[in-house]
Amino acid sequence: MVFSSLFFLYFFLPLNLVAYYLCKTIPARNTVMLVFSLIFYAWGEPKYVFLLVAMAWCDWYLAGIMERSRRSKRRRRKALFAACAINLGLLAIFKYGGFIAENVLHLFGSDKPVAALALPIGISFYTFQLLTYVVDVYRGDTRAEAQFANVLLYAGLFHQCVAGPIVRYRDIAAQIQNRRATAADVADGVSRFAVGLGKKALLANSCGALVDSLLLPDAAMGDLAQLSQNLHILSSRPAIALWIGMVFYTLQIYLDFSAYSDMAIGMGLMTGFRYRENFDYPYMSHSVTEFWRRWHISLGSFFRDYVYIPLGGNRRGLVRTVFNLFAVWALTGLWHGASWNFVLWGLYYFGFLVLEKFFLKDKLAVRPRLAHFLTLAVVFFGWVLFKFNRMPLVSAVLRGMFCLNGNPFTSYETGLIFRSHFFLLVAAIIACAPVAAFCKLLLNSLAQKSKAGRLAATALQAAYPSLMLLLSTASLVGNSYNPFLYFQF
Repeated sequence: MVFSSLFFLYFFLPLNLVAYYLCKTIPARNTVMLVFSLIFYAWGEPKYVFLLVAMAWCDWYLAGIMERSRRSKRRRRKALFAACAINLGLLAIFKYGGFIAENVLHLFGSDKPVAALALPIGISFYTFQLLTYVVDVYRGDTRAEAQFANVLLYAGLFHQCVAGPIVRYRDIAAQIQNRRATAADVADGVSRFAVGLGKKALLANSCGALVDSLLLPDAAMGDLAQLSQNLHILSSRPAIALWIGMVFYTLQIYLDFSAYSDMAIGMGLMTGFRYRENFDYPYMSHSVTEFWRRWHISLGSFFRDYVYIPLGGNRRGLVRTVFNLFAVWALTGLWHGASWNFVLWGLYYFGFLVLEKFFLKDKLAVRPRLAHFLTLAVVFFGWVLFKFNRMPLVSAVLRGMFCLNGNPFTSYETGLIFRSHFFLLVAAIIACAPVAAFCKLLLNSLAQKSKAGRLAATALQAAYPSLMLLLSTASLVGNSYNPFLYFQF
């Protein structure tokens, strides 16, 4: 089940909100949210809901041991080690088991494909959430939760369980126990949800369908048996088709992922939960460092606070700082998928971050336009490495962009596709910039100056969610292309 499905929009979410507000106490409302969250997860992964429950129980139990062993550092460490071993071990088995086995066999001269286990939806996200819980209890940053149901609700809350943002327990522990959503909160939540729905249904899906037609569908690309065929297709694409396809992919991945976060944050507001922002217009960045402060903020802050700083951060000299950055970005790449292209993608950013940090920072600071252009170029070519899970495909695309495959520069069909999707391109670019935020500030400013401005602002704020819902519904009816990209991670 995805947030942008008609079943979710017109049945699951309304039923959840009605049941939630019919309950008058927080324990009853928590029960409603937990039941709906388990149904939501089991809808796509019936058997793996037991994995989610088991992992949450283990962490609840071990965090309890830490809480009761405040005077025994040794016992607390053992409990923390057990929790990390269970969480990371299960993540390694399900997400990286096939990848590891395939590479071990390759070392011994075998090219036999290895059947990987089916990846539990959202395991990368809820594993990291549970890790923050046990680590924070160990550090004393939060108290262990007495009730297992509350830990399970935290880990499995359907708003953010399967694709983030990664929420820390200490940020919402008090909200699980006591929260309130005002009428203004609900209105803001509905508006925020509508923003995400419009991004997803009207823009991201359209960009994604175009990417599949200009490059390769994800389903075909993931089939190793089709590698030779895929190489031939990509190698023969006109250069302009490859450039346009990657431009639309660059737009799609932001619109798709930020849309999910918008909808999660919106649903949280509707029920009294306040999640931190996960995106801050990353394509407006003037450095790669700034880009990663704005992109998938919850993941970046996780690696900063739970890997980089514990390793020593930048406090132990130049060599150790570079090593710590290397470890963080190798893990960041690997977190996204069990494939060498993701590892190389992480190390690609490591290289540029080191280059910026030690050589280019001052030079780029005085040339903001050049810095913005170079940042976009780094991100754009990084997405090539991110999208294609086999290095021969990456090479074919990069070579083809400069006509090094013997491929034509353009074609009549490519020109026709570009012209017919020009307004989609413009709309998607606008959605990646803070234009809507500026318009909202302008409306608020007008509302403060006159009664007419207040009436206009109120009317627009009331009409906007309905319009987005109507347009998105029209777009989703009969549309079979409706994935969320980050579900696969």
